[in-house]
Order: sequence, then structure tokens, then C-alpha cells
Amino acid sequence: MSTVGQTKTATGRFAPSPTGPLHYGSLLAAVASFLNIRAQNGTWLVRIDDLDPPREMDGAANDILHTLEGFGLHWDRDVVYQSRRLRVYEEVLQNLQRKELIYPCSCSRRDIVNRGESVYAGHCRNNYKAGQRFAVRIKVPVKTLSWVDLIQGPQSASLSQDYGDFIVRRADGLHAYHLAVVLDDANQGITESIRGADLLPSTSAQIYLQQVLDITPPQYAHIPVAVNSFGEKLSKQSGAAPVSMRDPARTLFKTLFDLGQNPPQELESSNIGDILHWGEKHWSLKNVPKGKTL
Repeated sequence: MSTVGQTKTATGRFAPSPTGPLHYGSLLAAVASFLNIRAQNGTWLVRIDDLDPPREMDGAANDILHTLEGFGLHWDRDVVYQSRRLRVYEEVLQNLQRKELIYPCSCSRRDIVNRGESVYAGHCRNNYKAGQRFAVRIKVPVKTLSWVDLIQGPQSASLSQDYGDFIVRRADGLHAYHLAVVLDDANQGITESIRGADLLPSTSAQIYLQQVLDITPPQYAHIPVAVNSFGEKLSKQSGAAPVSMRDPARTLFKTLFDLGQNPPQELESSNIGDILHWGEKHWSLKNVPKGKTL
């Protein structure tokens, strides 16, 4: 399943979950990804990460796409929906099963906490009792992974101590985010993944999956996460308001400012096209703030 040599074109993506309308934090990630790729004359894609139906909101996917278009963020290929790729995920799981790299696990979060484990310690590797409702976990080795984040700098993590055997299919039968994002990024030829710093801790798990599946990892860049006055990440759960379309140009200018690009003040009164053009011409990952929150 190697993706070595699959593409030389800089390719990025924005992959929102349709749990509600687009909020400012997600717009920030979309703009960063878009400008980073456009500055390289590359290909920018949009993928809808609709793997969790209980959390999704009717009409949210279309609303997100319309909002992106309203800000001039136009994608280059057809939108991909993860919910239409379930067979691919299952085929990969079957392959991992044949290699004895995954196993069923009936442990709940409460079980893990009650055992005093901060990270899942592999209880069901040898103790799973058939017939119980189970998730599927992948075995991780005692190994330290190191990589360089294009914004946050050098990173390292011990798979067994910092993450433990992680879930690739949930107990409710839904495929886990780690598995889906790794396979879909590879399928779309993603070379640079720009996303929120809240996902930085999960990068080690995804890089390990890429190694197991012989996939060349994209370069990762994690931007600061937009938070509210209580320090909570903007999300549906924290009551984040949808992005207003009353003055998209002014909002777009604010994203450039928050992303550390230092746009000239007179640009604030320009139109969307001019603001994006300036952003493409002057974009620099080095100027993006290195903090975890914004």
C-alpha cells in the first residue's frame, strides 16, 4: 500500500466533521491549509469526515461547503465523504487481523480508569473473553517516534507509554478516526496536513499506522487552536457561534492576522479575492504562532 512517488504536487486538505456549522476555529484551519497549498501552486481538497452519525447534524456538510465557497475557498477535486469508504477501512482491518496486529478489547473507559491506568495497558491482548461487546485495538511496540512539525517544531512520543494500544474500530462498530484519516490522506495523495494543535498528540498514533501500512506520512503542521474566553476550544460542545457571512472579507482579514501573516491594515477594506491573493503571495508557515491556543 506504499504511496512513495504517488505525487510530487503539494497537496493539502481541509477535513471538517459535519457536527454543526463552520465556526471560526475551523475557518482558521481551512484558510491556513488553503493558503499554504495555493502559495505552492498545489492542489487543495475538501473531505467530509462523517464517520460518527450520532454526532452529526442534518445539513451541516452542505452548510460547511457553502460557507467555504462564501469565503472564496474553492477546492480542486470532488469532495470525498468518509462514510462512502467504509469497505476500504474494513478491508485494511482484515489485513491487519491476518497479520495478528489487532485484537478485540471489551474494556470500557471506566474499566481503564478503575485500573488506575492513564494509558490503556493492553489488558485484553491476552484476556479478552469471547462473546462480549468489543472494540478493536492495534498493538503498539515499545518504541519512540520522532518527527518535526512544520509549526510546532521537533516532537517525540513513546507509543506504549504516551498512547498505548489504540482503537481502530469502536465497540459500536464505527471505524476510528486514526484509521480513516491515515487511509484517506494516503488515497488523496496528501503531502501536507495542516490542522489544529489539539490533534498534535494523535500524530504519533497516525505515523505508527502509516509505518505499519507502508504509507509515506505527509508533513504535519499544527496551528494554534482558537479558544473562547474560558479557554475552551471553539466547538459545538462549547457553544461556538457559526461564522458570520455578513462581512466575509473582514473575517478573512482577521484570519490572516491571527495566523501571524501581518497583513497591511488597508487590506482589511479589500474584497475576498484581493485578500486571498495577498495571502497566497505572502504566506509563510514560519510566521504562524507556535502556541497551542489562540
